[in-house]
Amino acid sequence: MSDPCDDLLQIHVNGEQTFFLSQKLRRIVEQQKRESQVSNSLIEIDGFPGGPHGFELVSRFCYNNGVVLITVPNVSLLYCCAAFLEMTEIASTVNLIHQTEVFLEGIFYWSWNEILTCLKNCEPFFDCASSCGLIEKLICSLLAKMAQNYDVNLFSLSSSSTSSSPEMTHSLSSQGVCENASLNRARAWWFQDLTILGPKIIEQFLKALGCYGTENNNLIVTRFLIHYLKTTLHSNYRKSLVLADYTGLADTAAYGVVLTGKTVFSCRGLFSVLRIVSRFGLSRIYRTGLERLIGSMLDQATLDDLLVSSGGDSGRGVYDVNFVLRLIGLFVHNDDKVSSRNMKKVGELIDMYLAEIGPDQNLKISKFLGVAESLPDYARDSYDYVYRAIDIYLESHPALSLEDRSRLCRCLNYKKLSLEACKDLAKNPRIPPRAAIDALASQHPTIQTAQEFVCDDGSSPSNINDYQIVLYRNEDSDSKSVSEGEEMKVNMERMQWKVVELEKVCREMKGQMARMAKLDEPQDNWPLPRLC
Repeated sequence: MSDPCDDLLQIHVNGEQTFFLSQKLRRIVEQQKRESQVSNSLIEIDGFPGGPHGFELVSRFCYNNGVVLITVPNVSLLYCCAAFLEMTEIASTVNLIHQTEVFLEGIFYWSWNEILTCLKNCEPFFDCASSCGLIEKLICSLLAKMAQNYDVNLFSLSSSSTSSSPEMTHSLSSQGVCENASLNRARAWWFQDLTILGPKIIEQFLKALGCYGTENNNLIVTRFLIHYLKTTLHSNYRKSLVLADYTGLADTAAYGVVLTGKTVFSCRGLFSVLRIVSRFGLSRIYRTGLERLIGSMLDQATLDDLLVSSGGDSGRGVYDVNFVLRLIGLFVHNDDKVSSRNMKKVGELIDMYLAEIGPDQNLKISKFLGVAESLPDYARDSYDYVYRAIDIYLESHPALSLEDRSRLCRCLNYKKLSLEACKDLAKNPRIPPRAAIDALASQHPTIQTAQEFVCDDGSSPSNINDYQIVLYRNEDSDSKSVSEGEEMKVNMERMQWKVVELEKVCREMKGQMARMAKLDEPQDNWPLPRLC
């Protein structure tokens, strides 16, 4: 008997490792070399299942007279290697395919964890395992295990005429799913277990259920996908993930959520779903569907919901303002279906959002104004918070021109500013003088002629000393609850307070006009009258 190390042949498997085969296999290899006209003794095998480890297992089978220990952890690799090498009965009566198939016949007696382990082991050579039908067998067995632990009304297996084989004809029944969401969540014991599987296997799992893509009408499957994608984002291996492999799963989850709509998911839940699926390259059509659903429920949103990151692009700002603008547009588009109360709730929410995004140095004035002017006027009873947000924006953007500052102030409804806000606006050096005067005029209609102090030619009227202030007061039904003397006292106090305020306004305007006449400054550079 010759030494097995004599006359050795080198074989590279997937370019990773060199194996040495003795004369027993050399005849087969030499025939292959002659057919391919390769003159050297180096044979490369690409795409071999399991790489060097798989080739080593097959070699042991060959050198051990067709005997190898087949176990649950290695049966998937042995089966795929045998299929790759076409080790059928044609080659030998003692063949590896037959032995692995016999072992797989007992798959329905395996435990749940054994099936998951075997599926997980198929991931490195998924294409080969799928083409030879192994993935199909394992998923079929997995569904059978799941069905054994489910109420038949909630999770049933039925035949499908579209399946490629009888083993792939199982599907989830959606009957009764929407009737009790909490019960469904409690029964979904398999959610966490399946998170160990890769996206390609999960995709095949969904196709076996008839719940992939636009076929997904099952709430349990939708909840599982959301859980699966969320777990994937939080996994330790997320940096090495190819997120594009998960796009189909994200689309399927989004479709299921949109199909279910408001009946199951809260507004905050929808925001959470959108955040998760958007990380996996969600298709535009499904993103639009989710945004339309969220937009119709915007009155239920909170400030935290709207603070969505722009994705780290410093040029776009800290927050995704375009996303919020789209939501507002969708909400306002249904104006005829939105109550005044809900519209005002959104108005309060957007005012808080404006104050939050105002300090962003990269936020363009057009975006800020777009948000501020996105709602109808009746959405706000007061514009005080809009003014506060504008002030924050101006403070964070000191280089804005007078024209831009004036543009910002034009989105204010001065008639809906409180007296305190109006006084603060008039004293604010960041507010253009014309805007301050307009705000004061809206608060005190009887001093409308005060704007004459700022004439186009820079002159002031000659009848300043003759300027009179007239106060009006509407009588109401308060006399029914207070005595006549008390009512008169209250009215006098109110009138005295208003007279003092207006006298201060007039004195300051006179002083400002005198200084402006001396300095002879252009109109745009006149300082702002200050109010006490």
